[in-house]
Amino acid sequence: MKKFDGVLLATDFDGTLNNDKGITTSDVIEAVEYFKANGGLFAVSTGRTYQGLSLYDNKKLFNAPELFANGAVAYDLNSEKNIFFDGIGDEGLEVARAINQEFPEVSIEMYPFDSTYAINLTEMTERHFTNQGIPFKVISDPADAPRPWAKVMLGCTEESSPVVQKFISDNFTKTSYLPTTGSFIEVMKSNINKGTGLLKLADHLGVSNENAYAAGDGYNDVDMLKVAAGAFVPCNGSDEALAVATHVVRSNNDGTIAHAIEILDKIY
Repeated sequence: MKKFDGVLLATDFDGTLNNDKGITTSDVIEAVEYFKANGGLFAVSTGRTYQGLSLYDNKKLFNAPELFANGAVAYDLNSEKNIFFDGIGDEGLEVARAINQEFPEVSIEMYPFDSTYAINLTEMTERHFTNQGIPFKVISDPADAPRPWAKVMLGCTEESSPVVQKFISDNFTKTSYLPTTGSFIEVMKSNINKGTGLLKLADHLGVSNENAYAAGDGYNDVDMLKVAAGAFVPCNGSDEALAVATHVVRSNNDGTIAHAIEILDKIY
């Protein structure tokens, strides 16, 4: 039996696994390979969609299915199979149509598993696709985007974001929403988040909850950090993430994940 048999470590991508230049450094790669060689299961848990992360070279670093769209999707890049897809269906369509009618200036991005659709694109929102080389189709009716969707992203301004959030909260109970960087709002299936995704992935892998660990730096990682057996947060992480950390580790520019694995090495 190997040291880390039955141990799962899920990490956020930007600001945790990678440094501020978007690079997974050699010390982190070496630590992850050591973790995997000794039986550990290593997964990413990101707000990115499958379309975005699949473009990155370090996807080969993961030996467990990847969690996309803040826990809505688990996909195994090695077998090229969906493990689960907790997407939104007609309840998401209702939100998208209402937003399009009430806030015609807000851009709407819809993410079926392997395709992307958009309404009212702005220069800011279009960069979501062009910066990563993701193909997309512009439509006028949200119903033209096949469902389910992993998530919907609403591109707001700083002024309109609180108003749109209140509109969603007051009128829709079958979806949840999360304000994110740059005045975007992510709309997802109700009660789906990185925490539910981590526990569902652990169950799929036969990993007990007390052996499921998480690392993350942002407020969208908080649900995952709360349910994890151990929560590794870089010292330069957000206040929200640091507030629920069980272990404050080195910054993402100094090997967050390498430090987390050093701690796991002592625990096991």
